[in-house]
Parts: sequence; structure tokens; C-alpha cells
Amino acid sequence: MARSPLHFHARPALDDPALLLALEGWNDAGEAATSAVRFVAGELDAAPLAEIDGEEFFDFTVRRPLLTIDDGLAHGLEWPHTRFGWARAPAASGGGTRDLVTCCGVEPHLRWRSWSDHVLELVAALGIRRVVLLGAYLGEVLYSRPVEVSGVASDPALLEALDVPPVRYSGPTGMIGVLALRLRERGCAVTSLWAGLPHYVEVNPNPRGALALLERALPALDVRLDLAALRRSARVCEERVAAMVSGDPELSEYVRELKRREFAQ
Repeated sequence: MARSPLHFHARPALDDPALLLALEGWNDAGEAATSAVRFVAGELDAAPLAEIDGEEFFDFTVRRPLLTIDDGLAHGLEWPHTRFGWARAPAASGGGTRDLVTCCGVEPHLRWRSWSDHVLELVAALGIRRVVLLGAYLGEVLYSRPVEVSGVASDPALLEALDVPPVRYSGPTGMIGVLALRLRERGCAVTSLWAGLPHYVEVNPNPRGALALLERALPALDVRLDLAALRRSARVCEERVAAMVSGDPELSEYVRELKRREFAQ
């Protein structure tokens, strides 16, 4: 019998766990979404929980494995992966803790139905009923304004509670869109949060986007976390981008044009 690509490292007893997930690639402008999940996993010291083997799901000529060579000796080969961790986080309401599952992976290239089946299998096995998916996109937005976050949810009340405007969109989607629909069909309360980042400045990773996402995601998960370190990184990022824009006359004129358009609306 073939081994399932989904492999559990541990089977902890979780109490009504929630899932926070982001994927590198098309869904992750400025690495804002994956940076947000990595921040949460790092702050909570999330323990390894499970992984989905990438052999069936990646074109390794598109997303190549990483190799470390030290003093002429090759070691540390790392394949594209999907890894899940878990931690007990302080609850935002009522005291106590919340069990949280985190996932920071790479959007698969192949067999999306099968890959998402394995995510659904994990969700069912752990009894996950609340899911927050993170994404980020590039757009004509002002770098000097707070990062705008919009959303998609299985219930409009989920977005209303977060004061997040709903997305209106019809077109190609990524795995975040696929998961949002499939998880909703399985009865999960799903919230997808999207940060809009300026397309004219390249900042990778973008801590401003990560911060904006987590400021909405943590209440949706009923998790309390100190974001002070991320806020400091966001301020440094903002100063860096402002200097970049002010030092480039062509870029400065483009930003002024964006402001004129915003004022005219």
C-alpha cells in the first residue's frame, strides 16, 4: 500500500483548534502572508505537527530544492514542502489558551485537488473548525497609507466582526481561493484575509503587510500575541520605502499621481 503524502509527526490532544495558513508564490506578494505565519509560529515556538511530501505536487525545475555547500561539502538538501506546526496560544477572550495549528508552505504546481484533499484530511483528523487563510497582492495603493486588508468569508458576519471589507472579484485564483471554497463546503468557518501592497516598490519580506494581516487574523482566531517586534520592523520598512520614493523623481511623480486619483474619487 502506497504511503500517504500526509505524514503526522505527532498526534497531540487538541481542544477545538484553529488553523492559520499561508503559501508562498502567487498568493503571497512581498512574502507578507508567509512572513505573518512564520512570525506567529516563531513567537509561539510551534512544535512540528505534520507535513505533506512535495514529490507529487511540485515541478522541481520551477521550484528547485535548496542545497547548502560548506567547505566543498554538500549537505542540507531541502525540498519544497508544506509543514504544519502547533502551539497553545494565549486566548484573546476569556483567558486561558487556544490550540493553534500553523501552516507555512509553498503553493503546489501540480494535482491541486489531491493536495487540497490532504489539507482537508488533516483538518478533519484534528477537528479543526475555524480557519484563517492569508494572502497578499500588488496594486495601485499608496505606500504612505495604512495597508488595506480585504477579505472573503464563509459567513459575512466574520468579516463584519473584523471591520474588513469584502472582496469583489471574478478571475483566476490560487490555492488560497481553492482551499477557502473547499473548507467552507466541509463546514469550516473560513476567513481569507488579503493585504494590498504597492506594486511600484519591492520589499521582500514586507513586515507592513504581515502586521496588517495579523492585526485582523489574531482576533479572528481568538489569539492574543505581542506584535511589538513586528511593529518595529514595519516602521523601519516604512522609513526605507519613503526614502526610496523621495530619492527617485520618477517614482515620486507616480505617487503624486496616485494621490491625485485618490482625491478625485
